[in-house]
Amino acid sequence: MSDRHRQGMETRRRVLGDAHVDRAEAQKSPLDAPFQDLITEAAWGHVWSRDAITPRERSMLTIALLAGLGNVEELPMHIRATANTGASRADVMEALLHVAIYAGVPRANTAIKIAKQVFDEMEGPE
Repeated sequence: MSDRHRQGMETRRRVLGDAHVDRAEAQKSPLDAPFQDLITEAAWGHVWSRDAITPRERSMLTIALLAGLGNVEELPMHIRATANTGASRADVMEALLHVAIYAGVPRANTAIKIAKQVFDEMEGPE
């Protein structure tokens, strides 16, 4: 295992939590193992491990990018991760307001519905 992979796994666990990473690792197969190694090293070891911006800011950026591109499958995971990154409900809403203006109201609307559901599951209704 490379240093970048080790760093990526540390960061991934810190952001997503041990339970999530343990489930993902248990579901890894020979088919997707190279992909899992790639995202652990590139996304978590390179990008998420940088200290130029805070984990809170990375959460907000990631949520906005996922929503803006319509890649909502990973939104719940990253919204749950806000419990570890320090991004609040208000921070997520600010990011999604930007999505509405710069990527489209329908994409923001879908993401807001997902965020509300996930936050309610995490903390109970506002």
